[in-house]
Amino acid sequence: MVVSSGAMSGTDLSRTLRAAVIGTGHLGQHHVRILASMDGIGMIGAWDTDPGRLAEVTARHGVPALGSLEDAGTADLVVVATPTVTHREIAGRLLEAGCHVLVEKPIAASVQEAEELVTLASEAGRVLAVGHVEFHNPAVQAVLGLAQDVRYLEAQRLSPFTARSVDVDVVLDLMIHDLQITLAVAGEPPSGIRAVGVPVLTDKVDLCHAWVEFPSGLVANLTASRVSAERIRKLRLFARDAYFSVDYAEQTVGSARLIRSAEGKRIEPRQVAVEKAEPLRAELEAFVAACRGDGAAIVDGLMGLAALETAIRIRAGAETNTTGS
Repeated sequence: MVVSSGAMSGTDLSRTLRAAVIGTGHLGQHHVRILASMDGIGMIGAWDTDPGRLAEVTARHGVPALGSLEDAGTADLVVVATPTVTHREIAGRLLEAGCHVLVEKPIAASVQEAEELVTLASEAGRVLAVGHVEFHNPAVQAVLGLAQDVRYLEAQRLSPFTARSVDVDVVLDLMIHDLQITLAVAGEPPSGIRAVGVPVLTDKVDLCHAWVEFPSGLVANLTASRVSAERIRKLRLFARDAYFSVDYAEQTVGSARLIRSAEGKRIEPRQVAVEKAEPLRAELEAFVAACRGDGAAIVDGLMGLAALETAIRIRAGAETNTTGS
């Protein structure tokens, strides 16, 4: 792939950035939709190995269909929304071409591949972001700005079964969302992990429960299932003097706090304002801002690597303690 002569060499907040999307499947089509509507972005096109799918998505959103993956190397920034096993090759080639890259989660299929991508981004001086979209959920961002000294975290992510993403287990498919947020809250690697898993409809773990401990004393209790009868997306954080309950889907936060006074202690409700927004759009806006040098809050390559490392530890524990196999 030829290095793009137009890739950003510095901070220019005024010029239009050229963007491309690789992969136009379930998530890729939405990246195309959002980038095509963003101010300051010029879509050079999208590419997919499925010509029919590519033609349908690009026609719907009025963007060019690229003739090859190499054509994306002329973009300033590229979103890679392809199967996980292809992330290292595709994102790596684009970073070497001088593009800023947002790669969907998980960052790669292995820790070694993720480390290689982080190194490539550093050597190229390019932004490497990872698509942990729940980090950009406005309800999550509201709580991250308020929750201090969190002692216990509980997350439930349950989904009915679909044929999508069965190339990975439920830990890398679903739990990794909450795991990345847990690591953001903890600010440190875990000191201990216990996990149990169950294969139900595939040959991989479809339901997993993990208990994750951190040196600070924080404990996280995470459950993920892709064989649930209902869809649940909940996050609860218990701080020393406060409680927060996040509904990811509704983008709402319930909260209470402990008030200490001369008369004693009392618990009172706290109103947490959340300005609802599409998390994927917020993620892409942060990515674009980072590409412009704005220092936006993104899940960068190192954070994506940390999430993958911990997810693989959980998966290993779940496979060791698998029931019903």
